[in-house]
Amino acid sequence: MIEIEELGEADLHRWLAMSNTVRPSDPLTPAMMVDWCGQADSMIWLVATIDGVDAAVGHGVIGWHAKPGICQLEVSVLEERRGQGLGDAVLGRLSGWALASAQTAADGTIAERDVTSRGWAERRGFTEAGRNSTLCLDLTSVPRPEINPPAGIAISSLAASPWAISGMYEVACEAYPDIPGEESSAMAAFEKWRDNDIGGASDRPEATFVAFSGADVIGYAKLSLSEALPDVAFHDITGVKRAWRGRGIAGALKRAEIAWAIDNRYTALRTFNEERNAPIRALNQRHGYVVEPGTIRVRGGLNAAP
Repeated sequence: MIEIEELGEADLHRWLAMSNTVRPSDPLTPAMMVDWCGQADSMIWLVATIDGVDAAVGHGVIGWHAKPGICQLEVSVLEERRGQGLGDAVLGRLSGWALASAQTAADGTIAERDVTSRGWAERRGFTEAGRNSTLCLDLTSVPRPEINPPAGIAISSLAASPWAISGMYEVACEAYPDIPGEESSAMAAFEKWRDNDIGGASDRPEATFVAFSGADVIGYAKLSLSEALPDVAFHDITGVKRAWRGRGIAGALKRAEIAWAIDNRYTALRTFNEERNAPIRALNQRHGYVVEPGTIRVRGGLNAAP
């Protein structure tokens, strides 16, 4: 018998035990999940049991870097428990939750190599909406780079230039919509962007770098630090104002991040690039990042879900 339970923060250890087993390459911690919940408009965590034993989990997110009316739903089922209806039961419960909040469609992510899960999603009306490549830089095998910004450009950390944050928001307003697949995503107001995208649990001002032309902020790049993977830092965003692109500024910001990560004894840097974002993919590969299997973003209507 399948039963589904909605969990609160006090019981997140049950959810994480399942999620981290099914998705070991993307581990999470309670603090990370609570921080994520604080950034979203609404979030739900579900655990499904079969004959009283935890066997699957799901979560739904509304309003976190999403297009209006499109939520994010994820379903994870233990491999040995697949084929018993758990995925359908969790998806159905998540869909009902999303429909009750006026959502009309859902996005989800599937590992590129997971052919079985992709087939499961396609049979339920989900189709491919984008792909993200994973790129990794082994910091134990590369020299510490010189930042070498273009003439007239200065690079500073946000910790050393906290007043730059309003200029960074102006960069974000140009950079976010230019990411393939994000063209129609709503840009948060400054205060929410500042609190969520710059001041989250994984953000550090010393790991955020700003490009200046004189006193003007023209670009920035930020690392995201995971307590679940303390020796790996993740590239969050690299953005440059449109009028300043193509001059080597993004490369200088990238080298500032690499140098900082090496100085702080990280062993690897990882990033996720939408495959249509050719400029940033080329930038990463020029700096030695190696492409690894990534993820597929799928989208489907909620009314078709069980």
